[in-house]
Amino acid sequence: MATTVMPFGLTNAPAAFMDLMNRVFRPYLNKFVVVFIDDILIYSKDIEKHANHLRTVLQTLREHQLLTEVTFLGHVITKEGIKVDPQKINAVVEWPRPTNMTEVRSFLGLVGYYRRFVKDFSKIAYPLTNLLKKTTKFEWLGKCEEAFQELKRRLTIAPILTLPEEGKEYTIYSDARRCPNVG
Repeated sequence: MATTVMPFGLTNAPAAFMDLMNRVFRPYLNKFVVVFIDDILIYSKDIEKHANHLRTVLQTLREHQLLTEVTFLGHVITKEGIKVDPQKINAVVEWPRPTNMTEVRSFLGLVGYYRRFVKDFSKIAYPLTNLLKKTTKFEWLGKCEEAFQELKRRLTIAPILTLPEEGKEYTIYSDARRCPNVG
């Protein structure tokens, strides 16, 4: 997929973007769309109108080939579905082995944000979450290293999450089970 970008540091980039957006959204400006620098604001009086306005804006962007994917809160949203932002995965892959509880908690916080992309997340992360107990002495054992590496590996091969197709049967898997030996 080819992406059109403006060179970094180009001083008139915001003006060029605003000019393009003002031309693209001319029929909707000050009715339910406002464009400012690099933002498109959509406003409505009620939720039903807002849903329609949002659809109109997204369709307009698609028609002008300005929207193929969106990066939002660490996720990349495409027509295929939702995937983990590759830049965030690089941060996980390069994460150094934790040496204390605070570092384990930080790592688990980052990878835990993407738990829905990792089958059996709780089961895999258990040796690490066990280190966070007040009654457990911090001791980085082989099973901790295995869990650490496996979570990193699983996130590099994370699936693209898609919406279920209407009218088809599907199975829901839940990771909301109780881990053994957890109080």
